[in-house]
Amino acid sequence: MQIEVSRDVFRLAQVFTISRGSRTEAKVLTVRLSDGVHQGWGECVPYARYDETLESVEAEIAGLPAEFTRQSLMDLLPAGAARNAVDCALWDLECKRAGRRAWDLAGLPVPGPEITAYTLSLDTPEAMQAQAAQNAHRPLLKIKLGTPDDMPRLEAVRAGAPDAQIIVDANEGWSAAVYADLAPHLVRLGVALVEQPLPAGEDDALIGIERPVPVCADESCHDRASLPALKGKYDVVNIKLDKTGGLTEALELRKQSLAEGYQVMVGCMVGSSLAMAPATLLAQGAMVTDLDGPLLLAEDRTNPLIFDDAGVHPPSSALWG
Repeated sequence: MQIEVSRDVFRLAQVFTISRGSRTEAKVLTVRLSDGVHQGWGECVPYARYDETLESVEAEIAGLPAEFTRQSLMDLLPAGAARNAVDCALWDLECKRAGRRAWDLAGLPVPGPEITAYTLSLDTPEAMQAQAAQNAHRPLLKIKLGTPDDMPRLEAVRAGAPDAQIIVDANEGWSAAVYADLAPHLVRLGVALVEQPLPAGEDDALIGIERPVPVCADESCHDRASLPALKGKYDVVNIKLDKTGGLTEALELRKQSLAEGYQVMVGCMVGSSLAMAPATLLAQGAMVTDLDGPLLLAEDRTNPLIFDDAGVHPPSSALWG
């Protein structure tokens, strides 16, 4: 097995800001696997929140043995960005070898388009209202919050897009008291979901409190090993390939989460269509699909995913799987 790792940079369409900072580009790692005849590829986005850098993820991949499978990879690398890119590249390689699509190999029905959220960057209330108005035609908007001035921003977005469904992502920026205080206003403004209101290490405070708006575990949920600690705190889990360490684990996490009574959100880091492509399999029938990474870019891969009024469509075989 030959492994090639490259760094790619995609310019963003505009500055993208969350409570942790701003960026103007998406820096990703692309992994290509070749058996000498066929080639598969995958993408990951190293995330500083999980102590990942481009260098550290490259080093993890460089330490792999010459031969491995999707199954052995689960023991060779931990859940995270490195394993994600390699696992998704293996799926693509298997598809190329078999001449079949990824959903066939996974035993899944043929996927269709899914409506995806579109994320509004954190900004002043006035600027966020303008963003909302510009995107008011979209059925689902996601707002990045997690600051002391969240309510004016939320009110502004609702004024700018009165008919869109709204979900909010606090990015660990609230406390249980803040959530409880804001909850009636979230209900009044028609917010359908709140992502990770509390820091992952402090979310025991969610146990036993009333949750009139469903609460979704993001930073608190990585793979199946995360599920026992979520009981009594969360209603939804956000499955991201860069957290699970690839599609193989993500499919199992989705199955187990649903079996344990959680609803599922399928999310993403800010990456290209190659990073989103495997996640379209997970998104089928999810409560929320949030695969808008390519919509935030000024440039994308060749043969990108199609986004239209029906949502984000599954990838062509020319892109992945």
